[in-house]
Amino acid sequence: MAAESLRQKQSRFARMLPRLLDQAVKLGYDVTLGECLRSDEQAEINALGEHGRERVAQVLDREFPLLAAKVRNNGKWANGIRDSLHCYKLAIDLNLFDAQGRWIQDSAPYAKLGAYWKSLGPDHRYGGDFGDTPHYSIEHGGRK
Repeated sequence: MAAESLRQKQSRFARMLPRLLDQAVKLGYDVTLGECLRSDEQAEINALGEHGRERVAQVLDREFPLLAAKVRNNGKWANGIRDSLHCYKLAIDLNLFDAQGRWIQDSAPYAKLGAYWKSLGPDHRYGGDFGDTPHYSIEHGGRK
């Protein structure tokens, strides 16, 4: 059997995503989407690391202060990865909220959803297994 192409994986990810969202609702959570697609520019900013982002922000400060602030703020979430599955449309980060509308930061609900996601396919990955709690993806090229 021929290996699945990137486009085929992207299509499968898009078809499977509603199942994940429906499961979150069935578990009693409200859901918003976090990062779905990371642009090439965002990937490069992530890869700079905190020190590199600060240096770029300093260059931008005078002419583009709002952009400089965004580059600095990116450091709260950036993990130094340039080649993320978000760049390939094979990953999503989800935000879960309880019945009172409070953002859930405890990992247990995400892990429950992650177990469901992994049950949907042998290459489905849950970020909590490698330190990225809200992340759900389909493995590609050795990346998860």
